[in-house]
Amino acid sequence: MLSALAFFFVMTSYYIIRPVMGQLSGAVGSQSLPLFYGAVFVVMLLLTPVFGMLVARFPRRQLLGWSYSFFILCLLAFVPAFMAQDRIGARELGVLFFVWASVFNLFVVSLFWSFMADIFSSGQARRVFSLIALGGMAGAIFGPLVTRLLVQLIGVAPLLVVSACALTLSLALLLRLSAQRDQQPGSAGEAAIGGSLWAGLKELWSRPFLRYMALLMLFGDGIGTLAYALVADYAKAHFTSTVARTLFYNDLDLATNLLGAVLQLSLTPWLLVRRGAGWGLVLPALVNVVLLIGVALIGGGSFAFFGYSVPLLAVMQVITRGFAYGMTKPAVDALYTRVPRETRYKGKNFVETAVWRFGDFVVTSAVNGLRMLGWGIGGLALLGAGVATLATVVARRAGWSPDLAPEKPANLP
Repeated sequence: MLSALAFFFVMTSYYIIRPVMGQLSGAVGSQSLPLFYGAVFVVMLLLTPVFGMLVARFPRRQLLGWSYSFFILCLLAFVPAFMAQDRIGARELGVLFFVWASVFNLFVVSLFWSFMADIFSSGQARRVFSLIALGGMAGAIFGPLVTRLLVQLIGVAPLLVVSACALTLSLALLLRLSAQRDQQPGSAGEAAIGGSLWAGLKELWSRPFLRYMALLMLFGDGIGTLAYALVADYAKAHFTSTVARTLFYNDLDLATNLLGAVLQLSLTPWLLVRRGAGWGLVLPALVNVVLLIGVALIGGGSFAFFGYSVPLLAVMQVITRGFAYGMTKPAVDALYTRVPRETRYKGKNFVETAVWRFGDFVVTSAVNGLRMLGWGIGGLALLGAGVATLATVVARRAGWSPDLAPEKPANLP
């Protein structure tokens, strides 16, 4: 319960600043996304040895304290910048805040799940990680509601203070959890992990499981970005007003979060406990194959659903993202409980930060290039189906990788 509440505040903090980032990044347009993601990727590479140094030298509680406190202070430091946004310029501030918010999201969430993998066994993780993820889903819904309520009352800049308060509450809960675990016999939380500063990058080449995770990250990012691009084209062609497009995307987010919540409460915990975390990777990949083949054959048409006309592209994005949040993510984090501590922090962080943003840069550049060559919905969806097929093969290998420790019983203490 404490872990779910902590993740609730983590996601609340991020989803409060997400629309702030959106209103600034809109000033530069979608064609600049490859440049943005390229800048984030370079920053991630520069931060990798810094994070590796912290992991190597500091025990778990200090690592959490230093990392989260840094981002809390950054949020507060951005307040005067947003108060002077007109003098600084939306474009200049937008580039800086987009890069920082991307780093914030990836590092804070990745570190949270590294900590979860450190304090729960593999069996416990299969039972509770979907419920902890559900707490984050609630935060992803609550954050935008807070933003909508407060932005007209206090303005944009004070929202960063609210976000910092939510992240501070999360840090307090995580430190309490860490202290409780450190008091248990055999806990390794008081010991620094040690090792090389570049261990995350080195393990990518030496540990099969981490290589599979990197490939799955790239394939999943490719499918997600492709779905986003196809839906964006649909929205541009079918909705003429800003209000209509906003409502369309709001409904997409709501449907995605609801699907993720349903999966986290029903199919995901059953699948992870009864069949193992590996199937939590394979099943979403198979779902993606079926969806993309359907789009390739049918195209971007609509179908009737309880009297409403529902575009197939929107259904594809909702189901793809819903399974990614509601099943793939808890399964991945459960598998990380079966690797050494250094891999949980350094290797996992590298895959979920630098590799992810490298994928963003490559995929957005590739999609722009294929559009310029005249590729339509059918061709792009067929290409995505091929990527999803490769992801299914890699997911099967990742879930049963030979370098994973044996699974433990799913009993909670």
